[in-house]
Amino acid sequence: MSKVCKITGKRPLVANNVSKANNKTKRRQLPNLQKKKIFIPELGKSVRIKVSTNALKSIDKDGLLAVLKKKNLSLSDIL
Repeated sequence: MSKVCKITGKRPLVANNVSKANNKTKRRQLPNLQKKKIFIPELGKSVRIKVSTNALKSIDKDGLLAVLKKKNLSLSDIL
């Protein structure tokens, strides 16, 4: 299962855990992804997509199709 947001494209980042003794070990910073079922009133159906919470807030504010248009994506790109 990929850890990539379908709308914003957010991916895991690589960083270091730094101990008190300044030892560095690699770690991953994962994006906050949620699987959500979103209803599209223009099409009259629901879609299930994996989105970051940042994208979810944008969808709640503007609607899915408006956010996709802003990001130059189509519905077929996220399904």
